[in-house]
Amino acid sequence: FASYYGDHMVLQKKPSGAVVWGHGELGAVVTVTLSGAGGLIVVEKTAQVKGPSGTWTTVLDPVDRGGPYALTAEQGLENVTLRDIYFGDVWLCSGQSNMAMTVLQVANASRELAMASRYPYVRIFAAAPARSDVELEDLERVNLPWSIPTAENLGHGNFTYFSAVCWLLGRSLYEALGSPIGLVEVAWGGTPIEAWSSRRALQACGLPEDTGREGPESSLWHGACFNLKPALCFAPPLSLALSSSTSPHQHLSGPQTPSVLWNAMIHPLLNMTLRGVAWYQGEANAFLHTDQYNCTFPALIADWRRAFHAGSAGQTEPLLPFGFVQLSTYRRRSVDDSFARLRWHQTADMGVVPNARMPGTFMAVAMDLGDELSPYGSIHPRDKQNVAHRLLLGARAVAYGDKDLVFQGPYPTRAILEVTRGLLNVTYSQELICRQRDAQAFEVCCSSQASQCRWLLAPVVAVGSHTVTLALSGCRTLVLGLRYAWAEWPCEYQACPLYNPQGLPAPPFL
Repeated sequence: FASYYGDHMVLQKKPSGAVVWGHGELGAVVTVTLSGAGGLIVVEKTAQVKGPSGTWTTVLDPVDRGGPYALTAEQGLENVTLRDIYFGDVWLCSGQSNMAMTVLQVANASRELAMASRYPYVRIFAAAPARSDVELEDLERVNLPWSIPTAENLGHGNFTYFSAVCWLLGRSLYEALGSPIGLVEVAWGGTPIEAWSSRRALQACGLPEDTGREGPESSLWHGACFNLKPALCFAPPLSLALSSSTSPHQHLSGPQTPSVLWNAMIHPLLNMTLRGVAWYQGEANAFLHTDQYNCTFPALIADWRRAFHAGSAGQTEPLLPFGFVQLSTYRRRSVDDSFARLRWHQTADMGVVPNARMPGTFMAVAMDLGDELSPYGSIHPRDKQNVAHRLLLGARAVAYGDKDLVFQGPYPTRAILEVTRGLLNVTYSQELICRQRDAQAFEVCCSSQASQCRWLLAPVVAVGSHTVTLALSGCRTLVLGLRYAWAEWPCEYQACPLYNPQGLPAPPFL
């Protein structure tokens, strides 16, 4: 009980009931009481300790936002009391190194750290990186127990704790909602989605459950990453990047092994009642099973939802809101399109979310936030404020039902060819603001066979309030496809060609 929780935690407020669990003597009855000001008991529950793990679980009656409360668990003459507990919304933040980047590492870090003390009702918790071959009931270690934010525990070091994206999102949610926010960070740099996926989720996508044996590719990746401090494991070397995206049965090891992070870092948390999830991951999968991500990502979301709903005795809603960051940038002039493909697959090849395959989700487009001068490598841009702002808009719209809020950029609704004039007119869903008129962002598939696309630049001729007109001067045969921002680094000088009036970039599409 005490090892999982701690003073200063946030539990999920009503209409859900918060789940509380812990260890005790087999067969014993544990009494759990929640008391408010003056020791007034607000909720009292009993639970029996059951085997074989010797655990007890109870669901508190729904409690409105606020606090402070004290929570006591008694077994015979023994008791543990946790204090300064608030009820609000609990968000889980997970992913790889861009989620693990601390507040110390982002733009305007000193200002962000100095502001930490203004948010005593945003509470933070960070699990330590851990892996396991079997599903665990408890976290092996905790980097940061439930804490009131300070400059020190928000900027403990590089890629340790606390997550900048998670903090900035949580702080913004608190400002928008006025309700206490609990943030749970569970992240590990350089890890692919397979490591965060349960075996059943991997099976759903036809991926091998256990590829933990050493192979030539894994030794490259393992040697480059896992032998360093775990959180400093960023991306596989180029030799792996060139060989792995087409390999259906990659042999991986360490924290890249399928399911090992699900087992050690997600499974122990399934009893928690959550309000939402924020996910920043995918760079590793630009070099591993890239074209399976359109299955593995929706499968992970669906599987986490089922697992958290069941683990919390139905208190976490079945369609748990799930927000994610679309990949930013890496190498400016790379001809590799793996980042572009991964961005597309992050939307289950639909371009925008929520969609039929990914209901209840929202996305922060980040391809215009490239940071070539980042001291942590260009794959780690420092502008996490814009990332968090875009996640916030999605959370308010999707998780909190703000129907009038514009939370995503313009997306094409139709394209009409003017063959005689050699033009293609693309109509968008929102008003357009053009920031880079001469950017080479649009391309057409110019071929007589779709399977042999020859992609040619289609220069922008005109931009209307909702339309973009493209020139097809280079195409003498059929136009069979259109794509936008299909590059590893598609936007120059932190500006893409197209935005809406709210400043949200048009997402890439194929």
